[in-house]
Amino acid sequence: MLVNPASPNTTVFAGAFNDWLAQARATLLGDAGSDVPCGDCVGCCVSSYYIPLRTQDHAARERIPAEFVVHAAGQPQSHAMMGYRDDGTCPMLHAGQCSIYAHRPQTCRDYDCRIFAAAGIEAGSGKDVINKRVREWRFDYPTDADRTAHEAVLAASMFIREKKASFPGGRAPTASTGVAVLAIKAYRVFLAPDIHRRDDAEIAGAIVKASGEFDAGMQPI
Repeated sequence: MLVNPASPNTTVFAGAFNDWLAQARATLLGDAGSDVPCGDCVGCCVSSYYIPLRTQDHAARERIPAEFVVHAAGQPQSHAMMGYRDDGTCPMLHAGQCSIYAHRPQTCRDYDCRIFAAAGIEAGSGKDVINKRVREWRFDYPTDADRTAHEAVLAASMFIREKKASFPGGRAPTASTGVAVLAIKAYRVFLAPDIHRRDDAEIAGAIVKASGEFDAGMQPI
């Protein structure tokens, strides 16, 4: 679960949980972009992130200095990323604002740190500004279904983190982003009425199956 929860005067409303969850799942499938109420938060811009540059990011590529465009070894030239300055800040951040906001890469448009709040975890070490915002997010629960869905995402996240050995080959994500994404893809496993009667290996197998079905577009948003 989240540590050091936000005090009431630092609450940032994250929206109705099921509305957010549907949008997050659509974004993971590439069917929609995120609409994140970032306000003046620039956490993702100061956290030493490499930003993948997709083929459609032509306008961004034209504006990013060549010295900050890097290529992974063995990958084609089209597989590029934008690096960061020595202090961990995005090279396109000037005076605390994105200088190419209207032309920013799709990855920047899709980044939504609410996934960590939904999964009950922080973004990771060295992500202090993002973690502060994660602790501030507060979802709304207009229906019982909203609260039930969030409880399922939290349960999935906890299982993935605590039961890694139960996954095939002991392979389960350990990085915060991987944990949160898998929990969002497979949360419905924890809505099953017989979940408490299943053993850990069966649950882990169900998570892997649900994730594969989600990626294949076999699960509804």
